Amino acid sequence: MTEITFGTDGWRAVIADDFTFANVRCVTQAIAQHLRNQGLAERGVVVGYDTRFLAEQFARVVAEVMAGNGIKAYLCKKFSPTPVVAHAVVDLRAGGAVMLTASHNQAEYLGIKFIPAYAGPALPADIDPIVSCICEIQKSGTVDKLAFIKGFEKGLIEYIEPLPAYREHVEKLINFAAIAGARMKVVVDPMYGAGMGCLESFLEKYGCRVEAIHNWRDPLFGGALPEPTAQHLAELRQKVKETGAQIGLALDGDADRLGVVDPDGRFFSPNEILVLFLEYLVQSRGLHGAVARTVATTHMLDRIAAHYGFPVVETPVGFKYIGQALREQDAFLGGEESGGVSIRGHIPEKDGIFSGLLFVEMLAKTGKTASELLAEINERFGPLYSERLDLHTTQETKKIIVATMQKWQPQTLAGIPVVSTNRIDGLKVILENGSWCLVRPSGTEPVFRIYTEAGSVEEKKRIQQEVKKILYAQAKEE
Repeated sequence: MTEITFGTDGWRAVIADDFTFANVRCVTQAIAQHLRNQGLAERGVVVGYDTRFLAEQFARVVAEVMAGNGIKAYLCKKFSPTPVVAHAVVDLRAGGAVMLTASHNQAEYLGIKFIPAYAGPALPADIDPIVSCICEIQKSGTVDKLAFIKGFEKGLIEYIEPLPAYREHVEKLINFAAIAGARMKVVVDPMYGAGMGCLESFLEKYGCRVEAIHNWRDPLFGGALPEPTAQHLAELRQKVKETGAQIGLALDGDADRLGVVDPDGRFFSPNEILVLFLEYLVQSRGLHGAVARTVATTHMLDRIAAHYGFPVVETPVGFKYIGQALREQDAFLGGEESGGVSIRGHIPEKDGIFSGLLFVEMLAKTGKTASELLAEINERFGPLYSERLDLHTTQETKKIIVATMQKWQPQTLAGIPVVSTNRIDGLKVILENGSWCLVRPSGTEPVFRIYTEAGSVEEKKRIQQEVKKILYAQAKEE
């Protein structure tokens, strides 16, 4: 029997290995039972899917199980970005959504992301009850389903087009007048994913000259990862330089993450994008309140927030916790180092499309390049250099290191006194000069993530090397 586990953003598995129609039916049945238990079944469920192999067929299976449970399935007519599907939950006042996606994972993967009625990533309170009954459903084999045509005839399955309502919502949040006045040239790379056509249509409508690459469906994603990180955006860099564009924007496979390249081919990390957004939202829009970031995200946000007198909400890794801060703690900006961003007034879900439009608005309104804006921030607050290293090990060594981390209380790192530690998610060590390091084990692989941030590249490297040395040494001693 397949063990179905949910990670930080849903269940993902290899198609035809663990991600089978039978297992998808089991997971969907568990979600249906959860919705009934929550009294949300009568509001129906949005069902969306990305551009991966067999994604629409799996979405039909989800719709059949929902219909078999008497829950109306609002099935997207075509592949749709995750943030668009999340917004449809709000627009239709649905009980939630089931999104068939594996986001930025390899092409052979597909997954299920459950989006509750609050239109953001599901918190443990929603996921735990679902996971707890999956095993029982697998054992009993009891899944209620209704043939697709019958579900359609009975009104329990209905096709929807969620993009127009999302478009109307976003047009209220973005300053398209500023964008129209700038008449910028933009290159867009949806990376063969579900976001194709979305950024382009917004920007073209408001006077931008847009050129798109990789804007057709390819379930193999061109043989690469649909992840908008520096190593995967060589063609976008080249196209931006060739065309003389002011900016290049990339989306991941389900369009909930953003990658940015400037006219010189410089890639802007998610940390840098968040820093730019914070300063812009305060200076240009006058927003105020809390700033939410994960434990692994840059402390430059803390420096800027402290300058303006704003509190910072630090959360575990996972945008579900950022979404919670946006909903419950008056945060006006929330983000994570892996690329998720949202703001007050928008859905509490990471959104690469919205982030891309906000980035273009920022350039249009300020009349400056992203490099110029970032240089101004670094001049005011001092530079910080961030990096994540992945430390590969074995499952046995991983267990030993996890155990030793629980009792590790360093007094110094790289010769700098430690002022505090926290264990919100992994072990985070904060140094006297503001540098910090986070060691966090992967939930599924024999890998440790080492996040480091310091005021110089040299200091960052010294901290990284010392942490690696200590972790391996402790493992050997055990």
